[in-house]
Amino acid sequence: MKRNNRRPMFILLLLIVFVLLVCYVIYTFILNTPSNQAENAVEEFYTYEQEGAFSDSWEMFHPYMKERFEKGYYLQDRAHVFFNHFGVNTFSFSIEDSELIRNWQIEEDAELIDEVYHVPVTQYYQGKYGNFTIAQDVYVTNIDGEWAILWDYKKSETSLEPE
Repeated sequence: MKRNNRRPMFILLLLIVFVLLVCYVIYTFILNTPSNQAENAVEEFYTYEQEGAFSDSWEMFHPYMKERFEKGYYLQDRAHVFFNHFGVNTFSFSIEDSELIRNWQIEEDAELIDEVYHVPVTQYYQGKYGNFTIAQDVYVTNIDGEWAILWDYKKSETSLEPE
């Protein structure tokens, strides 16, 4: 008479469920944090820009940015400045870790945005005028489950303009 031993199968099933649970916890609480999502959105935006897909990058703008740049103008101007004036075909970029900022404004007298993530970006170019970098502070906020890109337009105390 053969006895069917189901205990090893049950232990294996419990082990699989435990491993899946650990993977879910790691993904949810470590890899999929709002901070990481914000950084991923900035990376997606600049990947579009790098590929010359300015229509896709424009779509990622916050409504404030879309008010500032009409889509057709942005598509033409962005390509014109970087590719024609600077004489570059593409660029590379790096992003730094994000930092949560509460009650941020895109410019003086603008409505406060409850939470944004500040993500420093450095773009590296090789063009007809030599090699150069552009460092830009990028801000990202979540609007109805979608991450939206903002640039800072506040006047700085350390303005580069001559007085």
